[in-house]
Amino acid sequence: MGLFGLFSSKPEAAPDAASRQDRQKCWESRDAYFACLDSAGVLIAGEEGNKCASQNARYEENCARSWIDYFNKRRVIAEQQKSRVEQSRIQAQNARR
Repeated sequence: MGLFGLFSSKPEAAPDAASRQDRQKCWESRDAYFACLDSAGVLIAGEEGNKCASQNARYEENCARSWIDYFNKRRVIAEQQKSRVEQSRIQAQNARR
C-alpha cells in the first residue's frame, strides 16, 4: 500500500456484525442448552453425552464458535465463583463464633 493507498477515498469493507436477531437466537439457544445441562447435572459442556443433543445442535447452529467457547468457559468460571463465595460465607460465619 503506497502513500496514495493511505488517503484513498474508497472505504474498506467492514466485517458484518451479528444482528440483534442473530444475537437473540444465540442467547436463547445457549440458555436452552445450559438449562438442559443443568437438568442433567452436567457443568462442563460436551460432557453430557447424548442427553442434550438437539439443544446443542441449535446452540452450535445459532452461535459463532468464539461465542460458544466464551460461554462454555464462562459457565464453568461462574460455578467456581459460586463455590468460592459460599466457602467465604461459611468461613465468615465460623469466624464470628
